[in-house]
Amino acid sequence: MTSAMEVAEANEVTQAQDLTYSFTVEQTQEEVFAAINDVRGWWSGEIEGETDKLGDVWTYRYKDIHYSKQRITELVPDKKVVWRVLDGFLNFVDDKTEWTGTEITFEIAKKGDKTEVRFTHMGLVPEYECFDKCSSAWGVLY
Repeated sequence: MTSAMEVAEANEVTQAQDLTYSFTVEQTQEEVFAAINDVRGWWSGEIEGETDKLGDVWTYRYKDIHYSKQRITELVPDKKVVWRVLDGFLNFVDDKTEWTGTEITFEIAKKGDKTEVRFTHMGLVPEYECFDKCSSAWGVLY
């Protein structure tokens, strides 16, 4: 996810409904929470706006391939971050707005002496063309 988060021990994807990944890292819950909210530190592309306070609205753009506008709708320190995708454009699928109205959730929990991150892109389901393409992109740890 970020350079601060070293290689995850486990990385699994669940394709039952919403796209979901979970993995563990060595960092503390506080460090993971800070890293998630430092979106510029792990999501390559242009980001405009603040990304770390409840109610913040920000945009992500990668060339002419992907644009999305998010609002932070839930922010529980060291435990959870939720973004609501207000607007989106993907140039590599037929329905360019597949992300619009979806939610991106990061849940953080202590697991033994490590931290587990459960990432869910709610509303990004197998029926969507972006599911396979986006699942490979979301699953990359940096």
